[in-house]
This record gives sequence, structure tokens and C-alpha cells, in this order.
Amino acid sequence: MSTPFPFTAVVGMDDLRLALLLNAVSPAVGGVLVRGEKGTAKSTAVRALSALLPEVPVVAGCRFSCDPAAPDPRCPDGPHETAPGASRPARMVELPVGASEDRLVGALDIERALSEGVKAFEPGLLADAHRGVLYVDEVNLLHDHLVDLLLDAAAMGASYVEREGVSVRHAARFLLVGTMNPEEGELRPQLLDRFGLTVEVAASREPEQRVEVVRRRLAFDDDPAGFAARWAEEETALRDRIVAARALLSEVRLGDAALLRIAATCAAFEVDGMRADIVMARTATALAAWAGRTDVLAEDVRQAALLALPHRRRRNPFDAPGLDEDKLDDTLDEFKGEDGDGGDDDPGPDGPGGGGGIPPQSGPEGSGAPGTPHESGSGQDDTPVEHDPEARDDTPAEAEPQGRTGPAGAGEQSAVRAAEPFRTKTLSVPGLGEGAAGRRSRARTEHGRTTGSRQPRGTLTKLHLAATVQAAAPHQRARGRSGPGLVVRRDDLRQATREGREGNLVLFVVDASGSMAARRRMSAVKGAVLSLLLDAYQRRDKVGLITFRGKEAAVALPPTSSVDAAAARLESLPTGGRTPLAAGLLKAHDVLRVERMRDPARRPLLLVVTDGRATGARTADGADPVALAARAARLHASEGTASVVVDCESGPVRLGLAASLAADLEGTAITLDELRADSIAGLVRDVQRDVRQAQAHNGRPRRAA
Repeated sequence: MSTPFPFTAVVGMDDLRLALLLNAVSPAVGGVLVRGEKGTAKSTAVRALSALLPEVPVVAGCRFSCDPAAPDPRCPDGPHETAPGASRPARMVELPVGASEDRLVGALDIERALSEGVKAFEPGLLADAHRGVLYVDEVNLLHDHLVDLLLDAAAMGASYVEREGVSVRHAARFLLVGTMNPEEGELRPQLLDRFGLTVEVAASREPEQRVEVVRRRLAFDDDPAGFAARWAEEETALRDRIVAARALLSEVRLGDAALLRIAATCAAFEVDGMRADIVMARTATALAAWAGRTDVLAEDVRQAALLALPHRRRRNPFDAPGLDEDKLDDTLDEFKGEDGDGGDDDPGPDGPGGGGGIPPQSGPEGSGAPGTPHESGSGQDDTPVEHDPEARDDTPAEAEPQGRTGPAGAGEQSAVRAAEPFRTKTLSVPGLGEGAAGRRSRARTEHGRTTGSRQPRGTLTKLHLAATVQAAAPHQRARGRSGPGLVVRRDDLRQATREGREGNLVLFVVDASGSMAARRRMSAVKGAVLSLLLDAYQRRDKVGLITFRGKEAAVALPPTSSVDAAAARLESLPTGGRTPLAAGLLKAHDVLRVERMRDPARRPLLLVVTDGRATGARTADGADPVALAARAARLHASEGTASVVVDCESGPVRLGLAASLAADLEGTAITLDELRADSIAGLVRDVQRDVRQAQAHNGRPRRAA
């Protein structure tokens, strides 16, 4: 077994270490989500926590870690009324992103279940993590069906395994810890809310602290056991403090004043539901116990809010997590109480207010890393933004004063803010795919409605019982069947084929030329693309962004799962210059060609956002820009790429160029108005209004002639 990096040797990252320690003191806090850039020791800190957790009393021989003091009456290995007890170290179980459903929840031996009628169950990772820690690295890349299973287990404290009438249930209460890089995509809101606390981590910009990080890491890599031994005393002291805080936790008093502050804070920040209030209360209580106090103070409530609320305030994937600390302080000051407050000057074991309780950074090596001030991670941006988006609404870019000059030499105008996003109509790829699980297009998946059966290729995951019985029935006499049981062999087993939904690669090709640059028009176009990006986030797609203007096209964002990164690039998109439509389509062809080699199962959906105009010089063979664009579009059509053209043409005179482009792509053309999901509903409401008015008019007395 490899030696983990000592927890007390981790440099900096005060919020992360505190959040992990609070969950070690009170697992009821609900886990930690660690967000941060790559290479910031997120996984190192989480794995180091396991060595600090107290040992767990278990029933000897129980595969499901039942507590001898209160064994699970429905444990598959039970009953345990007279079973002896034992102790073992707390487990940290890692869930790989690519794990199967059977690996997570466990698997049944289908052959024995059918032939012998026994429940031969092999426990999964949820059983291993019971009364321990379940760690998911890159949790934002976890497949949806595994996320659903985690949500069910976290909500019910138990795992249920159902296989064609065979049912197994076992307890599964664990501390959920996840790490993620936001650049690779965001979490579903349901799973995001299941994490009790969240912290943002980033590499220090202080040279001295970075030097200390490198020094300790190199020392650990050279001699892991020796490095851990040098930190053993600090590790033992921290472990003892966790045990003492756990013992004190039941004595901590959460007074009415603290509860009022918690409720007022959650209401002021408009968080959904009541889970935030409960998590804040448990976190504030754990903070008091960690500081060695029996009363919850105002600073405990404040620290609990900074850890428990930022990820619960996001309304869509484009919102940056964080809290306005000035607003937080104003709310706490407004709801001051005298009941059980204890005063801000009440000294705890770590100084006034009890302190954060973070272990000192000076270690046995005598080289202490400098401390860093507390960072709230509020994500506030003080960069001035352009106001008055209605100014010069209908002025084309070519008529405006020339601003900066882009790389292509075209006049570049300042970026326009996007209009408010809206719910879009569903756009999907025709046919039946086999890509990654998602919510956009039809596909053969492991989950969904059963459409047939086939012989399994590899491990059987979903048994089609009727087809299996039908395959085995003709051979029962030849196999010497003499009893009531069905004689089933491996060749008889049938895998259920199911149809569900897949995620696609949605590649945006956005016209940023001068013909699109009227300010109100470009604002509407950006709002439409932002709406499509939000739809892609909800349907678990990968997205890419290509823009074209001037003389060339550019990949603004390579295909990624980070929809908010695409939104950020879109927001700062400049406009102006000519319309190299063919260059944009050819660039999209190059991107899709590479992505087909990387992920051949993921089908693409090309979304071209343009008014259809194409400008530029003729080629050597005399082809004009419109002909070049048509030629590039037919290249996509020849490869069967599903395409949609969002027609942005406006004004009383319409040339219909976007519709012609859609015909060359062998795709569909829709206008900005038709893109709205409520456009049909609005039409129905208008018709119903006209009918009611006609009925009211027909019911009135007729005027005399």
C-alpha cells in the first residue's frame, strides 16, 4: 500500500483543509466539492484525509460494514445480533469516472440466480464506502446514470440493486467528496446541491509559498516513508483533535440567535430549498466543536455561509459561484442576537473568536510556508462593462468609427452584451446513435426503454429474462432437467437492448462580420447562441465555438464539456469586417474531422448562426464567395453531418440566403423567432384569444341596421 502525502504537510489551501476537517468532525455536514484549476493538489489533500479519520467499529466478517452497536436488520450478510465486533481503519473508496453501474452498486450472478434460485451478490463501491469516504475525482465528468445512483444513495442512505425480480438492499451512508476542474464542464444542479460544502482552490502567486510546495513534494517523492515519519507527530496531534471535536460535538448549543442568522442569510441570498439552512447549521456547530467551544458564535455562522452557500446560488451554468461578503456582513449585523452569542471577543483555544483551526504550516523541517490571507472566492469582477446597449442600435459596423484593427485588418468593434437567454426548441441529430449518455438524440444505451435482445458481448449487464427463458426452453430435455429449476447455460443468456438519449457534439459557427454588427441585432444573436449553449448544458453535450470575420475563421473554443467557457468567449466576441462564410464552414469541417477520430461514437450537430451573406475576393478559378460557401456546405452534406442554420437576417427586405445555405448543407433553416420553444405556444395563445374575442362579439346584441 502506497504512503499518502501527510495532510499537515499540505501548504496553504486553508479553506480546503478546513472543509475536509469539518466533515471529519461531523460527517452529517454532507461532503465537500473542491473546484479548481489543474495541478493544485486537490486530490492529494483529499487522499491525505483518510489517514486522519478514526477507526470504524464493524461486525466481523460483514461485507457491508455494519455497526456492532446498531447492525442493519436488512443487511444481506445478516442477521448480526450475536456477531462479534472488530475495528478497522476508515476507508476512502475512489469511484473512477468510467466505472460501470455494476461496479458502483454491485452485481448479481445471474446464472446462479436463475439456475439455483440464490442471491449471489458481489458488493460494489457503495458498500465499500459505507461509513467511510466516497471520493470521485473529476466528478463533473461522471456519467449521468452513475450520478443518478449516487443521488439515490445519498438521499436514502441505502443502495438498491434490482435485477429482473431479484432485489438486494444494503445501507450506504458515506461522506461524498468530489474534485473537478470547471474548465471541463459543470455539475448537474441536483448533484451540486448534494455536496454540503464547496471550496475554490488556486495555485498561490507568492514565490515563497510555491518554493515550499515544490520542496515538500520533491522530498516526499524521494522518500515517502521518511517524509511521512517526519510529519507523524503533527498528524497524530491533528487526529487527536478530530477525536476531541467529535466528542464535544453533541454538547455544542446552537442558540436561537445563531439559527436566526442562518435563516436570514439563506433567505437574503435566495437559495433554493431548506438544505442550505440545515447544512449551515451543521457546519457552524462543527466549527464551534473544532474550536473547542460549546456555543456557536457569529463568526461560525459567517464561515459556514462562505463554505455552504456559493454553489447553491447558481441559477444557470454561466453564473460564477461566490458570495457578496459585504451583503453577508450586512445581513449578519442586521440580525444580531443576544441569546447564546457569547460575544465576538470570547477567546477560544485558538485566540479570539476560536480561529479557523487550521494546523500551523511550520513543520519538522523548520521551513514554514508563509500564511495567506483568507480568500472568499467570491468571483466578483471589477472590470467595467459597457452600459447603454441600445446606443446606436441599428448602425452597421461599417458606418461606425473604426476601432481596433483585428488580425485580418478588418475594423473591429467593441463586444456587445448578449440579450437574455430563453428556452429553445429541441434540436437533435436524426437516426439512432451509440454515443455517450445524454439527453439530445436517440441512441442505443445501457439505460432506457427495452427494444429487443441480443447475445451479450463481454459481461452481461442487463438481462432480458423472457428472451433468456425462450432460448433455454428447447434444450431442457437434452440437458437432463429433472427438477423445477430451469437449466440455464451461458449461451442462453440474452442482453437487453435499450433505447435512450445520447449527448452530441454541438459545434457553433457564428458569423461575427460587419453584416451582423448592428448592436441590437448582434445582442439578439448572442442571446440566441447563449440560449443554445444553456440547452447544450442541460442535454450533456460537448460544445465548440468557431467564429468568422474579416478574411479568416478562428476556433474560439475547441470542443469541450465546459459550456460556461463557451459563454465567456461569446460574451467578449468582437464584430466587424467582411463575411468569410466559406472559411467558417471549412474550419468547422477540420474540427469535426479531428473529433471524429478522437470520439467516433459521438455524433455532431452543426449550428451555423448567420444571415447567409458571404463576401470577399473571387478565387483563381473565378468562384465568388457565395459559390465557395455553397461548395463548403456540400462538403458537410456529403459526410452526413446534421446541420441547422439559424437565420439572423432582419429588415423588411430578405434575401433568403440562409435558407439556400441550409439547402446546400441538407439541413434545416430556422429564424431567431422560430428558435424559441414558446413560439408555438404563443401562436396557440393568439389563436385562442382571437376565438374568445369572436365568441364574445357573436354573443353581443346586433346593432340596428
